Amino acid sequence: MVFNNSHCIIFLLVTIIIYPAICYGQESNSLYTRATYYGSPDCYGTPSGACGFGEYGRKIYDGKVSGVSRLYRNGTGCGACYQVRCKVPGHCTDEGTKIVVTDHGEGDHTDFILSVRAYSDMATSGMANHLLAYGVVDVEYRRVPCTYYGYNLMIKVHEHSRFCNYLAIVPIYQSGAFDIEAVEVWQADCKEWRGMRKAYGAVWDMPNPPKGSLTFRVQVSLNGEAAKWVQLADVLPDEWKAGIAYDTYLMLD
Repeated sequence: MVFNNSHCIIFLLVTIIIYPAICYGQESNSLYTRATYYGSPDCYGTPSGACGFGEYGRKIYDGKVSGVSRLYRNGTGCGACYQVRCKVPGHCTDEGTKIVVTDHGEGDHTDFILSVRAYSDMATSGMANHLLAYGVVDVEYRRVPCTYYGYNLMIKVHEHSRFCNYLAIVPIYQSGAFDIEAVEVWQADCKEWRGMRKAYGAVWDMPNPPKGSLTFRVQVSLNGEAAKWVQLADVLPDEWKAGIAYDTYLMLD
């Protein structure tokens, strides 16, 4: 795609909070809504998104990310992937774009506030600037599995964590179409699971975490099915560090 740099520095002020009506598309599990975009200096996402992903949330999926309104679901929707296709005749590809939810935002009858890269990716060859000129477009969307080739689910220790008094974590590279509904950590000396608090977005935290290497379990659900627990053994080392992402050696798909 060819980007007009002027579109990358226009910051869209999203001030109208009106929830869109939802219509089902002809394709199974597809819905109709509207989408807009927000500006950034390099057309990527923002590292300050409400999901708490930081720099990961800026460039994941090559910057094809989005803020969402209803689909945010108090942060449970963070990390979910969607196929989004615009419906402007002569301007849009059949495939559309595939995005990751990294932020929360509400606009003028829109469910998606896309990065410029994601918004432009919906356009046919040579039509990206024309599509950007619309500002807001009708779209069709559906939830799709996230795919991260070469990556397992990882647990990032949030930068605000303080060893060993306060631990905040963010699951990243969450493949498949699962939602993480709860996180617990194993307290070995008491032989019990301790629940972590949903701080905000995709961030889970707790004061005074257990000593030693840490084992987690996450409660996941798929398409409204009964939730199940998945154990992540010895993910964090004895002396974990803030800002580091640790491999779980597990893929949720």
